[in-house]
Amino acid sequence: MKYTKLCIKVSGGLTKPQKSLLEAKLRSLPDVVSAYINDQGILQVACMTSKSAGLVVKYLKAFRISPRENVPGNAELKEEISKNMNGLLTSAVSLAGLELVKRISPAAFCGMYAARSALVLIISRNFLMSGLKSLFTDLRPNADTLTATAVVASVLGGRPESSLTIIMLSNAAELLTVYTAEKTRSHISRMLKLDQQMAWKIDAEGREVKVPVESLQIGDSVCVHTGEKISVDGRVTEGKASVDQSSITGEYMPVEKTNDDVVYAGTIVKSGFLRILVEKVGDQTALSRIVHLVEEAHTRKAPVQSFADKISTMLVPLSFVTAGLVYGVTKDWQRVLNMLFIDYSCGLKLSTSTAISAAIGRAASRGVLIKGGNYVESLSNIDTVVLDKTGTITAGRPVVVEVETTGDANEQEVLLLAAAAEYHSTHPLATAILSRVKEAGWQIPPHDSTETIVGRGIKAYLPQTEAIEGGLVLVGSSAFMNESKVSNEIFQTIEAKHREQGRNVVYVARKGQVLGVLAISDPIRPKMKKSINKLRRLGIDEVVMLTGDSKKVAMQTASNLGIDSYQAEVMPQDKALLVARMQRGSQVMMIGDGINDAPALAFADVGVAMGGSRTDVAVEAADITINVDDPLSVPETLSLAKQTMGIIRQNFAATITINTAAILLGAMGKINPLVSALIHNMATIGVVLNSTRILIKGNSR
Repeated sequence: MKYTKLCIKVSGGLTKPQKSLLEAKLRSLPDVVSAYINDQGILQVACMTSKSAGLVVKYLKAFRISPRENVPGNAELKEEISKNMNGLLTSAVSLAGLELVKRISPAAFCGMYAARSALVLIISRNFLMSGLKSLFTDLRPNADTLTATAVVASVLGGRPESSLTIIMLSNAAELLTVYTAEKTRSHISRMLKLDQQMAWKIDAEGREVKVPVESLQIGDSVCVHTGEKISVDGRVTEGKASVDQSSITGEYMPVEKTNDDVVYAGTIVKSGFLRILVEKVGDQTALSRIVHLVEEAHTRKAPVQSFADKISTMLVPLSFVTAGLVYGVTKDWQRVLNMLFIDYSCGLKLSTSTAISAAIGRAASRGVLIKGGNYVESLSNIDTVVLDKTGTITAGRPVVVEVETTGDANEQEVLLLAAAAEYHSTHPLATAILSRVKEAGWQIPPHDSTETIVGRGIKAYLPQTEAIEGGLVLVGSSAFMNESKVSNEIFQTIEAKHREQGRNVVYVARKGQVLGVLAISDPIRPKMKKSINKLRRLGIDEVVMLTGDSKKVAMQTASNLGIDSYQAEVMPQDKALLVARMQRGSQVMMIGDGINDAPALAFADVGVAMGGSRTDVAVEAADITINVDDPLSVPETLSLAKQTMGIIRQNFAATITINTAAILLGAMGKINPLVSALIHNMATIGVVLNSTRILIKGNSR
């Protein structure tokens, strides 16, 4: 399906609450797929029909905002590429043509001064308008102001064609930068489109069936459970839940949702259960994620980008001052042009933004989504890595290896009770239980309601059936049983035996009585030890493991992998506190995959969601999402961040050294304006090319 996209510059007068309200209101309009205001003040609205685009335009009049133009999907970057390519070719052809005329007929060339000046002014009109706007409207002269001044000065000095070199090479540098950004965007879009969205649909018989979001229709009913993302816009018909709506409203406090409340695609059920009547369908969620995440990645600047912008802004007026001083001392117009043709801002800004964009693009081509340039820089400074155990260190595909029961229930009944309670859980141990039941070919009994006790287990009320006796069922850890006043002494020896073998033990109780335990083994991921060793070689000082498992299981895992330290039997809120404690004097990266890890991921300097069973909560809380099931992606991404920052430092040194040397030579009259322009612009292109090699070196998996 093709979408109509409105690209809108939002007035600086809108406050943050007003922007959030505007986004939410636009999303509520019919056939509006997404609406998002990025940090640069650009509102992008994607609509399914031209009629809905008209409604958006009409609504925006209340905010006194006018769309710049309607463009399809990803056309802005392609438009920039086309504009820069046209500028490059036009200036190159004009420069070659004028040089040819000069060689064939010098007299005719001299007589064409007015024509040459007009041609140069026409070709450089974009730079002239941008430079004048930044000077007189924004009151902040930039590199375009310097270029515009150089063009005018070259015309007044009788050598208008000399500025064509600046225009040509500036367009070449901009072309490289925009091309890198376009490649990055395509990598991210392709990666996100591979992540198929699924939903729990209520079928005609009242059963919950997992189906692709694209198959849902208006009027269908879907269920959403703890830790899952709501995939549709709709209205609650049953249940109660705490919902994180920050992606829609900007409000980070979860909102209670109950019967007849409206819910939106992209929001997350933090706890509870909802049955939702679908009111909007289509590709909303997929497109919204692509637009939102890509724009976030490009607008979240790294500190080094902000530093480059600040330095560049400061150095532009300095170039004017230097030109004035040179003219005052020498009265040589050619030396003045030398000062105007050389500036630091292009090389610093373009190369830095290109390097960050290339790093994000290369990571995306490897199946890793970095949500912003600031995380690239933060990642390069990491010295401590904290790993969750289940689903991150381990494969996240555990299997039930043994079932121990009492005389009150047999193995099948214990497994069915556990499977019924865990049916909607995304925890890897729940997956193991469900897989065991499905392999046996047994029908999983229904449940009336469930409650997830984070870090402990699940409570479920099961109805009476032919296969099982119903009632309140508890499935979880030994600590969960103790806190629920359920005696589990009968299995203490058996639990100790399995713990010594590095297995997880899950208790199953009904009506306050333990019926059995499940021994579940989750092998360590292949390449995990190699990944940890590579992290150490990249400068990581300490590797820490956090887990809710027992001390014996944690100790054995840490010993096998050579992990420096571990914390066992940790509650989710304690993970966040431990990460915060480690941040005193250290830069911490937290790697996790589940609901339990979300607070710690949010607290860490860099949060990474990794693992095939990672939940939507973890993905939203993380700064980096790894979509490939390979532990080596972690050191690869860390190495990429360090390489990127190294290249940025190289670019800073090269830009400052080359341009400073050129300014000194130009001030002394050792070089002419044409050579000055060549040195400056070739240096800019050189550092931009140095940045683009980050993207070129990356090969897609």
